Amino acid sequence: MLDFPNAKINLGLYVTAKRPDGFHTLESCFYPVRWCDALEILPAAEETFTMTGLPVPGDPDTNLCLKAYKLLQQDHQLPPVHMHLHKVIPMGAGLGGGSADAAFALRILDKLFALNLNAETLENYARKLGSDCAFFVRNKPVIASGRGDEFTPVTLDLSGYTCVVVYPGIHITTAEAYGSITPKEPNCSMGLLLKQDVHVWKEVLKNDFEEALFPKYPELPQVKAKLYAAGASYAAMTGSGSALYGLFKGEAPADLVFPDHYLVWKGLL
Repeated sequence: MLDFPNAKINLGLYVTAKRPDGFHTLESCFYPVRWCDALEILPAAEETFTMTGLPVPGDPDTNLCLKAYKLLQQDHQLPPVHMHLHKVIPMGAGLGGGSADAAFALRILDKLFALNLNAETLENYARKLGSDCAFFVRNKPVIASGRGDEFTPVTLDLSGYTCVVVYPGIHITTAEAYGSITPKEPNCSMGLLLKQDVHVWKEVLKNDFEEALFPKYPELPQVKAKLYAAGASYAAMTGSGSALYGLFKGEAPADLVFPDHYLVWKGLL
């Protein structure tokens, strides 16, 4: 069975507190975009996992897709499978690609072996794999809080906007990003901010990591400025970086280009 785990962008991101367990609480809007990996899972004689596409650092045996399989296997009689992941979404970019792969692995395994797990059950499994994995079970816009795994549905329709996502090849680890930031409560609730017109977001909707990381990585504010100069209604960094995105009403300019070593995705929301 084949499916296509997609990325997400953060519309605003506020790091509100540090928890006793070392994690942080946040408030953000997660919005799915169609920049996708490809994940195929098939019954097999023995358990195997292969990858193509962008190189994924670390031991393949610790990949989140395999972890998802082993997590379900604890509660369900799953036969051996062959998993193949073709990696397209860049890592260390704040796009949630690894989390999407894990959540889609759960979804595929549920369908492939007729486990008939409901969305809430799949979300609970996904929460054990990563803070934002659960978002990709339903894969619809939400306001995320807590560790990024508590969701409030939000009525937000950006259809008609083109999203341009730019990854400048700077890998920012979660530890580096969160270690650079001082948590604080936002001045206004995310729900109220999102009700403003998209053109107003430039003034009111912020990503806290920009203040911490832009001085360290000057390419990032340059990309954001270029998106605005090209006519973006709103531009920001997504997650803890380093990818940035611009939202363009209608089509994005055809002459919006970036250096060859950047990864760029463009598509309608």
